[in-house]
Amino acid sequence: MRTKRSLTVDCGPSIVQRPMSIRGGPIRGAPRIGRGGARMRRLTTVLAGACAAALFAVMTVVLGSPAVAAALVEVTSFGNNPGNMRMHVYVPDSHPASPAIVVAMHGCGGSGPGFYQSSEFASLADRHGFIVIYPTATQSAGFGNCFDTWSDAAKQRGGGSDPVSIISMIDYAERNHQGDPNRVYATGSSSGGMMTQHMLAVYPDVFKAGASFMGVPFNCFAGASDYPPGSSRCTGGSMDRTPQQWGDAVRQAYPGYSGPRPRMQLWHGTGDTLVPYSLLRESVEQWTNVFGLSQTPTSTDTPQANWNRSRYANSSGTVQVEAYSIQGAGHVLPQSGMALHATEFFGLTTSPTDTTPPTTPGTPVASNVTAASATLTWTASMDQGGSGLAGYDVYREQGATDPQIGQSTTASITLTGLSANTQYQVYVRARDSAGNLSGNSAPATFTTAATGGDTAPPTAPAGLTASGTTTTGTSLTWTASTDDTGVTGYDILRAPGATGGTFTQVGTSATTSFTDTGLTANTTYRYQVRARDAAGNVSPVSNTVQITTQGGTTGACSATPTVQSQWGNGYVIQPVTITNTSTSTITSWTVTFTLPAGHTLTGSWNATVTTSGQTVTARSVSHNGTLAPGAGTASFGFQASRPNGNTALPSGYTCA
Repeated sequence: MRTKRSLTVDCGPSIVQRPMSIRGGPIRGAPRIGRGGARMRRLTTVLAGACAAALFAVMTVVLGSPAVAAALVEVTSFGNNPGNMRMHVYVPDSHPASPAIVVAMHGCGGSGPGFYQSSEFASLADRHGFIVIYPTATQSAGFGNCFDTWSDAAKQRGGGSDPVSIISMIDYAERNHQGDPNRVYATGSSSGGMMTQHMLAVYPDVFKAGASFMGVPFNCFAGASDYPPGSSRCTGGSMDRTPQQWGDAVRQAYPGYSGPRPRMQLWHGTGDTLVPYSLLRESVEQWTNVFGLSQTPTSTDTPQANWNRSRYANSSGTVQVEAYSIQGAGHVLPQSGMALHATEFFGLTTSPTDTTPPTTPGTPVASNVTAASATLTWTASMDQGGSGLAGYDVYREQGATDPQIGQSTTASITLTGLSANTQYQVYVRARDSAGNLSGNSAPATFTTAATGGDTAPPTAPAGLTASGTTTTGTSLTWTASTDDTGVTGYDILRAPGATGGTFTQVGTSATTSFTDTGLTANTTYRYQVRARDAAGNVSPVSNTVQITTQGGTTGACSATPTVQSQWGNGYVIQPVTITNTSTSTITSWTVTFTLPAGHTLTGSWNATVTTSGQTVTARSVSHNGTLAPGAGTASFGFQASRPNGNTALPSGYTCA
């Protein structure tokens, strides 16, 4: 954990109380102050000399010493602060003469120091040399510590409230840390994600780009009373405007502005119920309209599992807007690695060519040596050039040319396919992301077991059956495997659904039975079993057995869909309200409905959804399956695409 430090230099009240400029016009009663050097010229000669000298002296002592690491510092006087906000700033030890500035904003109830601790932006700043400003909001509208995205003052350039306070923080970083005014970026989570879109709308000439996690379009909230989720039209699932209406809202925030607009990156989880996933579509419509782009993406891809990215580029191929749909994620962004994608979108990850190799790995140690395999472990290398450690290459010493016999991204590897009764002398080299290779580690020598060792796997378990299946569990039994040296245990594998899916290990057993628990009601699973012996040999898998857990429903229910939004080639149904119409408690529910011909389901949330042709089945998940008797309710939602001009909607909703 970084240790907080503070730096105080008393330069007199003339600096603390000096009126600061804000972009979009000076504060009433203050002289107009330009950007860059014009700001500094407002300081008197005495202050510029004496105070600046004092600042330089202290900064040299405190920051110039390599023994003191960078830390989060609170700035108590940064300029005009109508939002009554707090400012913390993180300046990495290593940075260019004029570093970029990233404003990173927390969610409701949070704080700047909290977001510093819980997000990855400070560590990325260490690596790429940019300044991070962490504002702390103090406004309240149903929640505490929220950024003001609802008031009329906040919606106009220079109007006051939190946006003006944030601009003052940026001005401070430019003046006191030589931040680059042409490389200022905004990002944030939830309320901070909303403020990200807000700041880019109100101050398009200040920001170069933004990354909004779980945000809403600019001017989504009608006022403070519209902010709390329980009463909000914006986040209550009924917000639907045209792209033109959304775009006009941005243009009206700074009338007459004709300069370049900041690029926008948008992130949202499909399982988000606090700030509905459907608002991602509204944000895409707003920002593509601002840029004059089509709402149809120019490209789509999956940067990593469950991350679906849509990009919207201009005629020159520059991506102006990109949107990430994170499958199954709730109100939990950013997750690991997402901050890196945001800073890559900002263009802040480009660094000088790394020509420095990693440190040399430690001497490998061999273990678990059999006739055909061996495990090696070693002390990890360290990256020294800034591009990051990429992995390790394992070589066998074998004369003039040493063949590579393995690769690993961690400081261990299990080599397989070795020859029995053979001596191996191996060493390891580390490599970084720039392709630099470390020196060779000291070699490790080991000899594989003789051919007579146990290399024969057990026979496959047979007769796998399931019994006693309930709403949350099932019991498995099978016939024992045989092995020349004895079976030591069994691995239980499970896959979701009747087809497809990947079998993953969910348990082990030393006997020929196993009870799997924690399953979802009214859900299909498949099981297989494999045996292991003392030498680590693994048998083929058993036969496959399929089960469907009990529905758990003890009453009747109904399903009522609500069309939240529609556009030419798609729509969002949110919420589909499930109501318990019986006098008994429901412990799970299943809704089925039919998509019109040509329609395709593209996303869903708050339900486990499967499709068979045009029939869609949505099953409750752990947090919304139990409904009290007599009008207890739950809900889920989904998004679908359709051919242009086709206005049909799903039908035939049933609940059981």
